[in-house]
Amino acid sequence: MQRREFTQAVLMAGTAATGLLGASHAQAQATFKEGSDYLKLGRPAPVDAPADKVEVIEFFWYSCPHCNAFEPAFDAWAKRQPAHVVVKRAPVAFQDSFVPQQRLYYALEALGKVEEMHRKVFHAIHTERQRLATQDQIADWVAKQGVDRAKFLEAYNAFGVAGKARRATQLQDAYQVDGVPSLGIAGKYFTSGSLAQTLPRSLLVADHLIAQSRKG
Repeated sequence: MQRREFTQAVLMAGTAATGLLGASHAQAQATFKEGSDYLKLGRPAPVDAPADKVEVIEFFWYSCPHCNAFEPAFDAWAKRQPAHVVVKRAPVAFQDSFVPQQRLYYALEALGKVEEMHRKVFHAIHTERQRLATQDQIADWVAKQGVDRAKFLEAYNAFGVAGKARRATQLQDAYQVDGVPSLGIAGKYFTSGSLAQTLPRSLLVADHLIAQSRKG
């Protein structure tokens, strides 16, 4: 989903969920090129992971259909990563209207509900066609999922959640994110479906960059 137009016509919505499983051995052994498959940042982005870890950040937006399609493949990929890889998500805010969904993600994180609720948010927006764009809409929906509304709103409006939302926007800018879903690796590299040609291939590029970062 592009920063300005909020479209990414080069990607097929259904590809991300299944394409990675069909990636050929030849693809896995491919040589990935800086400037075409990925970008190297001119200035390093902030990294929170320890020095012996490689941090990977998925930039996403709940209302993005491509992020919705990519989520199952990304989640499966993230769960396969070894201990030296730290995988995080960062909800973007290309404009102020994105901030409520940023806070939604970090409120769920504060309540320990991301694993349970993250996929449900995508489903509500893209399958059930529910509008989750304001604090009240989000809180009403979360309450229907069995989460205490008052506790959710307390987390949603907490200083810590606001700070994490601002941090996500800072990371988005540091990685020069121009569309989602996309991946930042080790504070040094950036790739996306449009750069890597497909979203599944962006995960192969990420594997390559993780290995490259481990080598120093």
